[in-house]
Amino acid sequence: MIRYGILGFGHHAVRRLLKGFRESNHSQLAGLWRRDPAKAADNAREYAVPLVFDTPEALCASPEIDAVFVASPDALHLPHVLTALAAGKPVLCEKPLAMNANEVALMLSAAHGAGLPFGVAQNFRYNPSVERMRQWIAEGRIGQPRLAHAQFAYDTNHSPRQWIYDPSLACGGPIGDVGVHCIDALRFVLDDEVTAVSTLAHGDAESGHVESYANIGLAFASSAIGTVTVTTRAAYRSLVEITGENGVIVCEDGLTVDHPVELVLRRGGETVESVTISNADAYSRMLDGFSAWIEGKERYRAPGTDSLHNQRILDAAYASWRTGTRETVDPVPAP
Repeated sequence: MIRYGILGFGHHAVRRLLKGFRESNHSQLAGLWRRDPAKAADNAREYAVPLVFDTPEALCASPEIDAVFVASPDALHLPHVLTALAAGKPVLCEKPLAMNANEVALMLSAAHGAGLPFGVAQNFRYNPSVERMRQWIAEGRIGQPRLAHAQFAYDTNHSPRQWIYDPSLACGGPIGDVGVHCIDALRFVLDDEVTAVSTLAHGDAESGHVESYANIGLAFASSAIGTVTVTTRAAYRSLVEITGENGVIVCEDGLTVDHPVELVLRRGGETVESVTISNADAYSRMLDGFSAWIEGKERYRAPGTDSLHNQRILDAAYASWRTGTRETVDPVPAP
Protein backbone atom coordinates (compact mmCIF):
# COMPACT_ATOMS: atom_id res chain seq x y z
CA MET A 1 0.00 0.00 0.00
CA ILE A 2 1.42 3.37 -1.07
CA ARG A 3 0.70 6.16 1.44
CA TYR A 4 0.04 9.53 -0.21
CA GLY A 5 0.17 13.06 1.11
CA ILE A 6 -1.80 15.75 -0.75
CA LEU A 7 -0.32 19.22 -1.18
CA GLY A 8 -3.22 21.58 -1.82
CA PHE A 9 -6.22 19.81 -0.29
CA GLY A 10 -9.06 21.86 -1.78
CA HIS A 11 -12.25 21.45 -3.78
CA HIS A 12 -10.79 18.90 -6.21
CA ALA A 13 -9.49 16.70 -3.41
CA VAL A 14 -12.87 16.69 -1.69
CA ARG A 15 -14.90 16.18 -4.86
CA ARG A 16 -12.73 13.65 -6.69
CA LEU A 17 -9.64 12.39 -4.87
CA LEU A 18 -11.26 11.25 -1.62
CA LYS A 19 -13.51 8.83 -3.51
CA GLY A 20 -10.57 7.70 -5.63
CA PHE A 21 -8.54 6.83 -2.55
CA ARG A 22 -11.49 5.11 -0.83
CA GLU A 23 -12.04 2.84 -3.83
CA SER A 24 -8.40 2.12 -4.65
CA ASN A 25 -6.68 -1.14 -3.79
CA HIS A 26 -3.08 -0.06 -3.42
CA SER A 27 -3.23 3.69 -2.61
CA GLN A 28 -4.00 5.27 0.75
CA LEU A 29 -4.50 8.93 1.70
CA ALA A 30 -2.29 9.40 4.74
CA GLY A 31 -1.82 13.17 5.08
CA LEU A 32 -2.62 16.63 3.77
CA TRP A 33 -1.49 20.24 3.66
CA ARG A 34 -3.36 23.29 2.41
CA ARG A 35 -2.62 27.00 2.41
CA ASP A 36 -5.20 27.71 5.13
CA PRO A 37 -4.14 25.80 8.30
CA ALA A 38 -7.59 26.06 9.92
CA LYS A 39 -9.28 24.57 6.84
CA ALA A 40 -6.61 21.87 6.72
CA ALA A 41 -7.36 20.85 10.30
CA ASP A 42 -11.10 20.87 9.61
CA ASN A 43 -10.63 18.72 6.50
CA ALA A 44 -8.49 16.20 8.34
CA ARG A 45 -11.16 15.80 11.02
CA GLU A 46 -14.09 15.70 8.62
CA TYR A 47 -12.58 13.20 6.21
CA ALA A 48 -10.57 11.14 8.70
CA VAL A 49 -7.20 11.91 7.16
CA PRO A 50 -4.62 10.69 9.71
CA LEU A 51 -2.01 13.43 9.34
CA VAL A 52 -2.14 17.19 8.77
CA PHE A 53 1.07 19.14 8.14
CA ASP A 54 1.96 22.79 8.76
CA THR A 55 4.19 23.12 5.68
CA PRO A 56 4.77 21.36 2.35
CA GLU A 57 8.31 20.62 3.50
CA ALA A 58 7.04 18.79 6.58
CA LEU A 59 4.67 16.64 4.54
CA CYS A 60 7.33 15.75 1.99
CA ALA A 61 9.91 14.90 4.66
CA SER A 62 7.57 12.70 6.71
CA PRO A 63 8.47 9.00 6.93
CA GLU A 64 4.70 8.37 7.06
CA ILE A 65 4.34 9.58 3.46
CA ASP A 66 5.51 7.40 0.55
CA ALA A 67 4.38 9.60 -2.38
CA VAL A 68 3.15 13.15 -2.88
CA PHE A 69 0.06 14.20 -4.84
CA VAL A 70 0.37 17.87 -5.85
CA ALA A 71 -3.10 19.43 -6.15
CA SER A 72 -2.22 23.04 -5.33
CA PRO A 73 -2.86 26.02 -7.67
CA ASP A 74 -0.90 25.84 -10.93
CA ALA A 75 1.77 28.38 -9.97
CA LEU A 76 2.70 26.32 -6.90
CA HIS A 77 3.23 23.09 -8.83
CA LEU A 78 6.89 23.80 -9.59
CA PRO A 79 8.04 24.52 -6.01
CA HIS A 80 5.91 21.72 -4.60
CA VAL A 81 7.13 19.15 -7.14
CA LEU A 82 10.76 20.15 -6.54
CA THR A 83 10.29 20.01 -2.76
CA ALA A 84 8.83 16.52 -2.93
CA LEU A 85 11.50 15.21 -5.28
CA ALA A 86 14.25 16.72 -3.12
CA ALA A 87 12.76 14.80 -0.18
CA GLY A 88 13.01 11.57 -2.17
CA LYS A 89 9.31 11.15 -2.80
CA PRO A 90 7.65 10.08 -6.08
CA VAL A 91 5.25 12.77 -7.34
CA LEU A 92 1.86 12.68 -9.03
CA CYS A 93 0.96 16.24 -10.06
CA GLU A 94 -2.35 17.70 -11.20
CA LYS A 95 -2.78 19.21 -14.63
CA PRO A 96 -1.87 21.62 -16.08
CA LEU A 97 1.53 20.45 -14.98
CA ALA A 98 3.01 23.95 -14.78
CA MET A 99 2.70 27.55 -15.90
CA ASN A 100 4.85 26.88 -18.98
CA ALA A 101 7.11 24.27 -20.61
CA ASN A 102 10.26 25.73 -19.08
CA GLU A 103 8.91 24.89 -15.62
CA VAL A 104 8.11 21.36 -16.78
CA ALA A 105 11.68 20.96 -18.00
CA LEU A 106 12.93 21.87 -14.50
CA MET A 107 10.61 19.27 -12.97
CA LEU A 108 11.75 16.59 -15.40
CA SER A 109 15.40 17.36 -14.75
CA ALA A 110 14.85 17.06 -11.00
CA ALA A 111 12.90 13.80 -11.35
CA HIS A 112 15.57 12.33 -13.63
CA GLY A 113 18.34 13.40 -11.27
CA ALA A 114 16.55 11.88 -8.30
CA GLY A 115 15.60 8.72 -10.20
CA LEU A 116 12.01 8.99 -9.00
CA PRO A 117 8.64 8.34 -10.68
CA PHE A 118 6.98 11.57 -11.79
CA GLY A 119 3.51 11.50 -13.30
CA VAL A 120 0.62 13.78 -14.18
CA ALA A 121 -2.98 13.25 -13.05
CA GLN A 122 -4.45 12.78 -16.52
CA ASN A 123 -7.19 10.59 -15.10
CA PHE A 124 -9.08 10.43 -18.40
CA ARG A 125 -6.43 8.06 -19.76
CA TYR A 126 -7.95 5.61 -17.26
CA ASN A 127 -11.54 6.23 -18.38
CA PRO A 128 -12.94 3.01 -19.90
CA SER A 129 -14.76 5.16 -22.49
CA VAL A 130 -11.49 6.67 -23.66
CA GLU A 131 -9.76 3.28 -23.60
CA ARG A 132 -12.50 1.80 -25.80
CA MET A 133 -12.29 4.68 -28.31
CA ARG A 134 -8.53 4.18 -28.54
CA GLN A 135 -9.06 0.44 -29.06
CA TRP A 136 -11.66 0.89 -31.81
CA ILE A 137 -9.43 3.36 -33.66
CA ALA A 138 -6.40 1.07 -33.37
CA GLU A 139 -8.50 -1.79 -34.75
CA GLY A 140 -9.27 0.32 -37.83
CA ARG A 141 -13.00 0.30 -37.23
CA ILE A 142 -13.42 3.82 -38.67
CA GLY A 143 -10.46 3.76 -41.03
CA GLN A 144 -7.86 6.50 -40.91
CA PRO A 145 -8.96 9.29 -38.51
CA ARG A 146 -9.46 12.60 -40.30
CA LEU A 147 -11.31 14.86 -37.83
CA ALA A 148 -11.23 14.86 -34.03
CA HIS A 149 -13.19 17.03 -31.63
CA ALA A 150 -13.28 17.30 -27.86
CA GLN A 151 -15.38 19.78 -25.93
CA PHE A 152 -15.36 20.56 -22.22
CA ALA A 153 -17.89 23.07 -20.93
CA TYR A 154 -18.70 23.96 -17.34
CA ASP A 155 -19.98 26.94 -15.34
CA THR A 156 -17.64 28.64 -12.85
CA ASN A 157 -20.10 31.26 -11.63
CA HIS A 158 -20.42 29.43 -8.34
CA SER A 159 -17.07 27.63 -8.28
CA PRO A 160 -15.35 27.37 -4.89
CA ARG A 161 -11.97 27.55 -6.63
CA GLN A 162 -11.45 31.28 -6.20
CA TRP A 163 -7.96 31.26 -7.72
CA ILE A 164 -8.81 29.91 -11.21
CA TYR A 165 -9.13 33.41 -12.76
CA ASP A 166 -6.04 34.76 -11.00
CA PRO A 167 -3.24 34.82 -13.62
CA SER A 168 -0.62 34.82 -10.86
CA LEU A 169 -1.89 31.40 -9.74
CA ALA A 170 -3.58 29.84 -12.80
CA CYS A 171 -1.92 28.81 -16.06
CA GLY A 172 -4.96 30.29 -17.80
CA GLY A 173 -8.72 29.96 -18.05
CA PRO A 174 -10.46 26.87 -19.47
CA ILE A 175 -7.67 26.25 -22.02
CA GLY A 176 -5.25 25.45 -19.20
CA ASP A 177 -7.81 24.04 -16.79
CA VAL A 178 -9.77 21.58 -18.97
CA GLY A 179 -8.48 22.17 -22.50
CA VAL A 180 -5.38 20.23 -21.51
CA HIS A 181 -7.63 17.25 -20.70
CA CYS A 182 -9.23 17.48 -24.15
CA ILE A 183 -5.86 17.80 -25.87
CA ASP A 184 -4.47 14.85 -23.94
CA ALA A 185 -7.56 12.73 -24.64
CA LEU A 186 -7.27 13.32 -28.41
CA ARG A 187 -3.54 12.57 -28.37
CA PHE A 188 -4.25 9.38 -26.45
CA VAL A 189 -7.16 8.01 -28.48
CA LEU A 190 -5.50 8.85 -31.81
CA ASP A 191 -2.03 7.75 -30.63
CA ASP A 192 -0.80 10.81 -32.51
CA GLU A 193 1.12 14.03 -31.86
CA VAL A 194 0.16 17.67 -32.31
CA THR A 195 2.42 19.66 -34.64
CA ALA A 196 0.68 23.05 -34.86
CA VAL A 197 -1.93 25.09 -33.00
CA SER A 198 -4.31 27.96 -33.83
CA THR A 199 -6.47 29.60 -31.17
CA LEU A 200 -9.49 31.87 -31.01
CA ALA A 201 -10.50 32.94 -27.51
CA HIS A 202 -12.42 35.57 -25.57
CA GLY A 203 -12.49 36.80 -22.01
CA ASP A 204 -15.12 38.73 -20.09
CA ALA A 205 -15.47 40.94 -17.04
CA GLU A 206 -15.39 37.99 -14.64
CA SER A 207 -12.44 36.17 -16.22
CA GLY A 208 -10.30 39.30 -16.35
CA HIS A 209 -6.90 38.65 -17.91
CA VAL A 210 -7.60 35.01 -18.79
CA GLU A 211 -10.04 33.52 -21.30
CA SER A 212 -13.57 32.32 -20.55
CA TYR A 213 -14.14 30.40 -23.81
CA ALA A 214 -11.96 29.28 -26.68
CA ASN A 215 -11.59 27.22 -29.84
CA ILE A 216 -8.22 25.54 -30.38
CA GLY A 217 -7.33 24.11 -33.80
CA LEU A 218 -4.85 21.22 -33.77
CA ALA A 219 -2.77 19.81 -36.62
CA PHE A 220 -1.61 16.22 -36.02
CA ALA A 221 1.48 14.49 -37.39
CA SER A 222 -0.74 11.95 -39.20
CA SER A 223 -2.46 14.83 -41.09
CA ALA A 224 -5.63 14.51 -38.99
CA ILE A 225 -7.16 17.81 -37.87
CA GLY A 226 -8.55 18.39 -34.38
CA THR A 227 -10.58 21.01 -32.56
CA VAL A 228 -10.88 21.57 -28.84
CA THR A 229 -13.68 23.83 -27.62
CA VAL A 230 -13.83 24.92 -23.99
CA THR A 231 -15.83 27.34 -21.90
CA THR A 232 -16.54 28.23 -18.29
CA ARG A 233 -19.83 29.88 -19.27
CA ALA A 234 -22.09 26.92 -20.09
CA ALA A 235 -23.69 23.84 -18.56
CA TYR A 236 -21.46 20.80 -18.14
CA ARG A 237 -20.58 18.88 -21.29
CA SER A 238 -17.59 16.74 -22.30
CA LEU A 239 -18.04 15.47 -25.85
CA VAL A 240 -15.44 13.38 -27.71
CA GLU A 241 -15.96 12.63 -31.40
CA ILE A 242 -13.64 11.08 -34.00
CA THR A 243 -14.48 11.00 -37.72
CA GLY A 244 -12.59 8.51 -39.86
CA GLU A 245 -12.55 7.57 -43.55
CA ASN A 246 -15.44 5.13 -43.16
CA GLY A 247 -16.94 5.65 -39.72
CA VAL A 248 -17.55 7.90 -36.75
CA ILE A 249 -17.11 7.32 -33.01
CA VAL A 250 -19.14 9.60 -30.73
CA CYS A 251 -19.27 9.71 -26.96
CA GLU A 252 -21.42 12.39 -25.35
CA ASP A 253 -19.91 13.29 -21.96
CA GLY A 254 -17.14 10.82 -22.74
CA LEU A 255 -14.83 12.42 -20.18
CA THR A 256 -17.28 12.43 -17.28
CA VAL A 257 -16.94 10.19 -14.24
CA ASP A 258 -20.33 11.19 -12.80
CA HIS A 259 -22.68 8.93 -14.77
CA PRO A 260 -22.58 6.12 -17.38
CA VAL A 261 -22.02 7.25 -20.96
CA GLU A 262 -22.97 5.81 -24.34
CA LEU A 263 -20.20 5.12 -26.83
CA VAL A 264 -21.52 4.89 -30.39
CA LEU A 265 -19.88 3.67 -33.60
CA ARG A 266 -21.62 4.76 -36.82
CA ARG A 267 -21.04 3.97 -40.48
CA GLY A 268 -23.05 5.40 -43.35
CA GLY A 269 -25.38 7.15 -40.95
CA GLU A 270 -26.30 3.87 -39.22
CA THR A 271 -25.38 2.77 -35.69
CA VAL A 272 -23.09 -0.25 -35.93
CA GLU A 273 -22.40 -0.64 -32.23
CA SER A 274 -23.46 1.13 -29.05
CA VAL A 275 -22.17 0.34 -25.57
CA THR A 276 -22.87 1.91 -22.19
CA ILE A 277 -19.73 2.47 -20.14
CA SER A 278 -19.09 3.76 -16.63
CA ASN A 279 -15.97 5.81 -15.85
CA ALA A 280 -16.72 5.89 -12.12
CA ASP A 281 -13.49 4.11 -11.18
CA ALA A 282 -11.14 6.28 -13.27
CA TYR A 283 -9.57 8.08 -10.30
CA SER A 284 -8.95 4.91 -8.30
CA ARG A 285 -7.47 3.23 -11.39
CA MET A 286 -5.23 6.26 -11.95
CA LEU A 287 -4.01 6.23 -8.35
CA ASP A 288 -3.38 2.50 -8.38
CA GLY A 289 -1.67 2.84 -11.77
CA PHE A 290 0.80 5.32 -10.31
CA SER A 291 1.28 3.18 -7.19
CA ALA A 292 2.04 0.20 -9.41
CA TRP A 293 4.66 2.30 -11.24
CA ILE A 294 6.27 3.19 -7.91
CA GLU A 295 6.38 -0.49 -7.04
CA GLY A 296 7.92 -1.37 -10.41
CA LYS A 297 4.93 -3.42 -11.57
CA GLU A 298 3.81 -1.39 -14.62
CA ARG A 299 4.39 1.92 -16.35
CA TYR A 300 2.04 4.76 -15.52
CA ARG A 301 0.02 5.98 -18.54
CA ALA A 302 0.76 9.71 -18.11
CA PRO A 303 4.43 10.14 -17.18
CA GLY A 304 5.83 13.64 -16.80
CA THR A 305 7.94 13.20 -19.92
CA ASP A 306 4.82 12.76 -22.05
CA SER A 307 3.04 15.70 -20.43
CA LEU A 308 5.83 18.03 -21.47
CA HIS A 309 4.25 17.84 -24.92
CA ASN A 310 0.87 18.84 -23.48
CA GLN A 311 2.49 21.88 -21.89
CA ARG A 312 4.16 22.82 -25.17
CA ILE A 313 0.74 22.68 -26.82
CA LEU A 314 -0.75 24.90 -24.11
CA ASP A 315 2.10 27.39 -24.54
CA ALA A 316 1.49 27.41 -28.29
CA ALA A 317 -2.27 27.83 -27.80
CA TYR A 318 -1.81 30.91 -25.63
CA ALA A 319 0.86 32.31 -27.94
CA SER A 320 -1.49 31.87 -30.91
CA TRP A 321 -4.27 33.70 -29.06
CA ARG A 322 -1.96 36.62 -28.27
CA THR A 323 -0.38 36.89 -31.73
CA GLY A 324 -3.22 35.73 -33.96
CA THR A 325 -0.83 33.40 -35.79
CA ARG A 326 -0.48 29.66 -36.22
CA GLU A 327 2.12 28.26 -33.81
CA THR A 328 4.21 25.16 -34.47
CA VAL A 329 4.88 22.52 -31.81
CA ASP A 330 7.75 20.08 -31.59
CA PRO A 331 5.92 16.78 -32.30
CA VAL A 332 8.37 14.61 -30.38
CA PRO A 333 7.91 14.36 -26.59
CA ALA A 334 11.02 14.44 -24.42
CA PRO A 335 12.58 10.98 -23.86
